[in-house]
Amino acid sequence: MPNLLLLANLAATLFMIGVIWFVQIVHYPLFERIEANFPAYSAAHQSLTGWVVGPVMLVELLTSALLILYSPLQINRLLLWIGLALVGVLWVSTGVLQVPAHQRLSAGFDPAVHKRLVATNWLRSVIWTLRGALTLEFVWQTMR
Repeated sequence: MPNLLLLANLAATLFMIGVIWFVQIVHYPLFERIEANFPAYSAAHQSLTGWVVGPVMLVELLTSALLILYSPLQINRLLLWIGLALVGVLWVSTGVLQVPAHQRLSAGFDPAVHKRLVATNWLRSVIWTLRGALTLEFVWQTMR
């Protein structure tokens, strides 16, 4: 069971790393090129993105918490807590910074809000990348 949790956590985190870097480098920068009907585009983006990332973020959160309870013995417990804390920072950042920016953009494209969205999303890009490295470390510790 602990190894299955670890693999599910790794898969969710690696998936989200791919998504967040795509969003950061490709998707969000392209927002400023969509002028016609931006509110409809923005609403569709939020809805469709939620279906892609919502379940995976939940798996990442749940497996991060469950790994603290049922971790393979080889994994450093402090690192598990750091991993869970990073997931918490990701959720807070999403709820406090990115979601409100998307809600403002739903009313129409605003260059200042878009700039803030792209800038604050770097936090998630870096943290998910760190989570990926940490989760790979968990796998390494388990394999040794």
